[in-house]
Amino acid sequence: MFKGSIVALVTPFKKGKVDIDAFQNLVEWHIASGTHGLVPCGTTGETPTLHDAEHKRLIDACIEAADGRVPVIAGAGSNSTEKAVDLARYAEKSGADGILVVTPYYNKPTQEGLYQHYKTIHDSTDIPIIIYNVPGRTGVEISVETVIRLAAWKRIVGIKDASVDLSRPLQLRVALGDDFIQLSGEDATVAAYLAQGGHGCISVTANVAPKLCADLHNYWQKKDFKSFERLRDVLLPLHKNLFIETSPAPAKYCLSRLGKCGEELRLPLVPVTAATRLKLDEAMEFAGIFKANEKKLKKVGKR
Repeated sequence: MFKGSIVALVTPFKKGKVDIDAFQNLVEWHIASGTHGLVPCGTTGETPTLHDAEHKRLIDACIEAADGRVPVIAGAGSNSTEKAVDLARYAEKSGADGILVVTPYYNKPTQEGLYQHYKTIHDSTDIPIIIYNVPGRTGVEISVETVIRLAAWKRIVGIKDASVDLSRPLQLRVALGDDFIQLSGEDATVAAYLAQGGHGCISVTANVAPKLCADLHNYWQKKDFKSFERLRDVLLPLHKNLFIETSPAPAKYCLSRLGKCGEELRLPLVPVTAATRLKLDEAMEFAGIFKANEKKLKKVGKR
């Protein structure tokens, strides 16, 4: 159902307002570049700072621009179960193909609390649900055992996992088989994640290098491992440098350099420093995004 390079879309702002035109242009660029799926209003989209009306408008705008060409997995996460249900119902009504639901942040619920949170969303909707495990951001990790419990419910179809434990996808594959969708949430370890049973990645790097990220997954699915390894290596500096400062500030800087949207963020996030800008420019050049460094791309490909 969901696989390959799925972009965790940034939310462009202009003078404090959501820039819908720039957002829909990003969607078009991603589809033209081969991106396999879209996530509007994930945490990369600065959802904690969005008003509910903005959140819902972005879901609608993404579905409208995608026009059925690729799947749309709408972000519907909150640390309030009631609010998450409201967002999930809205995404379903709007025609999203699925929802991405982050573990509740700050509250630090127990495993039983996490189970009841996701079960409540499941029972309140009729849309496929992807669990999102990102302990570094939320302060809580959903255990493998709890994921297995939740997978018994028919509309809980997969997980996005941004933990550092690369044994998790293998444990889940052994327990649940290949039908349970496993998507990496860590670009830098995507090769290992795929090898451990993953199906794709909900990616920050795809914001900046959509074609390279899509090709990476295409090569994996075709078992063209030589080409896969070349792109894995080419993308590494971007994976690393896009997290020197808090995401999505680095990604928005790169997008501004590519002329795709402004780098405006909402407080408490601020634009990246001059030192980080230099490192991001170097990473984009290394990836061949700028023509001036095509030789570097070719050199890496010959390793």
